[in-house]
Amino acid sequence: MPRLRCRPVLPAVLLLAAVFLLIAPIALALGAAWLELRHRLRPASPLRMSPRDWRVDDLGDRLRVEGVLEISNPHARMEIFVPELNVQPVLLGQHDPSVLRVSTRIAAEHPDEEARADGYWAAYIVKAGKSTCSRVTIEIAGPSPLQRVDSLWVEANWVNYGPFGRLQRRQGVLVALRRPQPLQADQASFVAGDGCRVLPLRTHLLGPLDDPIEMLRFYAAGVLQPGDVLTLGETPLAVIQGRYRHPSEVEPGMVARLACRVFHPTSSLATACGMQTLIDLVGPSRVIAAWVGGLLMKLLRIPGGFYRLAGDQARLIDDITGTTPPYDQTIVLGPLQPLDFCRTAAAELGVAVAIVDVNDLGRVKVLASSPGCDDALLQRALRPNPAGNANQRTPLVLVRPDPG
Repeated sequence: MPRLRCRPVLPAVLLLAAVFLLIAPIALALGAAWLELRHRLRPASPLRMSPRDWRVDDLGDRLRVEGVLEISNPHARMEIFVPELNVQPVLLGQHDPSVLRVSTRIAAEHPDEEARADGYWAAYIVKAGKSTCSRVTIEIAGPSPLQRVDSLWVEANWVNYGPFGRLQRRQGVLVALRRPQPLQADQASFVAGDGCRVLPLRTHLLGPLDDPIEMLRFYAAGVLQPGDVLTLGETPLAVIQGRYRHPSEVEPGMVARLACRVFHPTSSLATACGMQTLIDLVGPSRVIAAWVGGLLMKLLRIPGGFYRLAGDQARLIDDITGTTPPYDQTIVLGPLQPLDFCRTAAAELGVAVAIVDVNDLGRVKVLASSPGCDDALLQRALRPNPAGNANQRTPLVLVRPDPG
């Protein structure tokens, strides 16, 4: 009877394993490249809108708010249509504004066309490397308007039309109608802390029309003295820098819709738009890598792995309802270059300056501080959250160390 010969199985298994180990990294690299390419080639408009030259005039029986919305096209070749633009004013304050009458007028100020007398916004082409403007005039009439409202949210709804398709844009700018008077030294009422005293400083609602260093000088100069530390919340600095987006401008992709589901419901990354905002900042590949790495670190009982791997912005994004109105309807990103800001502000003001993130749970994170700032002192001083997280409008907190 002939003998059956068994072919060796081990070399074939090793060969398959070697092929797999060779192909797997290539497949992962190609998949990551595809995700990044798909992300970078998604429909997007290069047009940018920025507010400038806004002013408020008290005419006695009414307020007149006037300013410019500049639309610029930094692209080298693409020409973009702006077929629609309208403005919706929203009054903000501590009293019912229903007795006030609000009128709005938009006048196009194109460099190559005359404005229409009827205020109609005719479709306009913003050529490559060029810009155009719209002048917005809002009048608020009625009994004591400055006693009823203190801020005006100017929401611009505009359409971008071009090779990317038709995109609906929605952006807002905050205009302060009145400002609280800054405290002076004899008016300051410090609160005793752990080895220090703290003084929350009330401001107006902040926005892109504010200069952050001039704002610090205006509200804090009267109470500052050598040795003080002046802190500013990271979210107020971010909104001054214009780092907020309406969710309607965010288009969540597949990665965002899947990745957001594993986060706690109260996290700002637990929504598709919040997660997509992070992806737009750091890219889908890094988010996926952080998600996988964070899961492995969690199995090893190392918390916070995703946030460490995804970068600082992952912790700093505030989804809707995470900030004070009117920014509660937007997604606010973390501030840009906080360390450079702290150094510049400290040199201008003559005291230490820090950018902080504080919540009601006693968590204090010092994002950046000027040289010589005592971070341990800030941890003790800010743990009770003297600035609050509601509508106190006290984004500045002055920390004064106890003598000795």
